[in-house]
Amino acid sequence: MYPHPAPDAPRTGAGRDLLLGLIGDAIGRSQSPRLHVAAGRQAGLTVRYERLIPALMGQEFETVFANVRTGGYRGVNITYPYKERVTSMVRLADPVLQAIGAVNTVTFEADGPLGHNTDYTGFKSAFRGTFGQARPGVVLLVGTGGVGRAIAFGLADLGAEALILLDNDTTKSHALARDLQRAFPALGVATDCAADQPLNGVVNATPVGMDGKPGNPIPDWTLRTATWAFDAVYTPRDTEFLTTAAERGLEVLSGWELFFHQGLDAWTIFSGQRADLADLRVELTGAGESS
Repeated sequence: MYPHPAPDAPRTGAGRDLLLGLIGDAIGRSQSPRLHVAAGRQAGLTVRYERLIPALMGQEFETVFANVRTGGYRGVNITYPYKERVTSMVRLADPVLQAIGAVNTVTFEADGPLGHNTDYTGFKSAFRGTFGQARPGVVLLVGTGGVGRAIAFGLADLGAEALILLDNDTTKSHALARDLQRAFPALGVATDCAADQPLNGVVNATPVGMDGKPGNPIPDWTLRTATWAFDAVYTPRDTEFLTTAAERGLEVLSGWELFFHQGLDAWTIFSGQRADLADLRVELTGAGESS
């Protein structure tokens, strides 16, 4: 399916400068500017990366997007809650993105904006980086918005046995179930979960747990048989959900790993270059690259 960005993707922009941005709500503590500025420094590029919050700008998302499209930006990342909203406003870089129905990275090309989903590619890299070649098994996914859809397709690609999709908006969970079954006919898909359902993995793909939205949306009983847990939230890095899962003995995958790997893929799409993964991790966290 949708591959990692090609290392020889064309670079655009004026000279050695690259103007990028992030459009979303509650992004005041996003580390995306640090990641892209640091990756640019590695590549000898001067990167300006701006946070664009429609509500604070007094504009609708569509207005902000139109302005960056014509404002000299090479591209933008798109985050909550606009990943699904932007999909109809761009061409899609790969047919699988039509099924995912969400875009988190847009480049501005001569023939118009081009949409990508590095949550999808980045989640698979993050999962493999922590769990190796292990398969996800039976997974409960809570939250079926933009990032949840990307993670669900990533889990299916990784060989999940079954996905159980829960969302307060059941129209979203049912729509994702239909799209997954169309793309992966052999995958078990359900939109409800009994308290005695054996699970291998539990995923939070809601914004609950992030700065400004504290809490844990995952019921304790879901951790009874599970062996691993993932939280798409990465600010804070140790969410209530992941802390609880670790206390129960589960192996945990932080949302920071998704942030890091999707950012690496987005950087390659924006710049046409691959960042030095180990050096960039050290610069962002002070920790060496894990094996």
